[in-house]
Amino acid sequence: MKDREKHIPIGGQAVIEGVMILAPTKYAITVRKPDKSVKTKVTKLRSPHSRLKKLPFVRGSVNLVRMLSIGMKALTWSANQAAAKKDEKLSAKEMTGTILFSILLAIGIFVALPYVLTHWIGFREESKPFLFNLIDGIIRIAFFVAYIWAISFMKDIRRMFQYHGAEHMAIHCYEHKRKLTAKNVAKFTTLHPRCGTAFILLVLLVSILVFSVIPSLVISLFPGFTSLGFWTRKLVLFVARLLFIPVVAGVSYELLKASDRHKGNVLWRMVSAPGLWLQKITTQKPSKDQIEVAIASVRAALRK
Repeated sequence: MKDREKHIPIGGQAVIEGVMILAPTKYAITVRKPDKSVKTKVTKLRSPHSRLKKLPFVRGSVNLVRMLSIGMKALTWSANQAAAKKDEKLSAKEMTGTILFSILLAIGIFVALPYVLTHWIGFREESKPFLFNLIDGIIRIAFFVAYIWAISFMKDIRRMFQYHGAEHMAIHCYEHKRKLTAKNVAKFTTLHPRCGTAFILLVLLVSILVFSVIPSLVISLFPGFTSLGFWTRKLVLFVARLLFIPVVAGVSYELLKASDRHKGNVLWRMVSAPGLWLQKITTQKPSKDQIEVAIASVRAALRK
């Protein structure tokens, strides 16, 4: 198979002991099993050309839901391949429960807790929404970076970060039209501007601005809002934040795509810079064996 007949946009993520690569019509998961053998699974995607996936701002939320769904399936499959014994394997239901619990925990730690802390410090969302959300956003980002840094010392997480680096390096090699070999892939950086890490950080930054308009919007739509009890007002504003997440995701996605298209522009490089800095934690230099797994996944996703 030729590595390049036609350029096909691809993305991906690290999974347990492997890499998932997403192409427009299918995705491939390649893992290295406990016996050191390599196994690949290719899954075709439904409705690859949905109109929603092409609409600016809307496509950000659509792609976020899509990647969460594919990512959950990829993690479940890779976890089961990494299990040495049959009774260690997770069912789809067990993995779904684990991921849903993780999402709820993340909302509690990275959304609810900073919100409560900002109010406790003494800032008021209704009277000074931008200042409140600026402090809230700074706390959220600090919590997120601290969490990523802390888990990077765990052996299993560090290996996943190495596979994350291998994924980026293999995609770089493909996008630079170089033959997909371990030697060529090893020449590229582990940092990539379209990374999910960069997207999450952009979401945290964009949310500061988007969430700042919520109090004024709620008050203008519901004049009686200010007469509600304290905790009722806080609950309404917090729920409104959750409802505005698709807006935040849409804006962040467009910024991420634009920064990737305009790499040579100084302003757009500034947009992508924080995400690249954070990737110095979330990606690590992979071994040759890990690079080979990433290459196999890219090849499988591109194979006709």
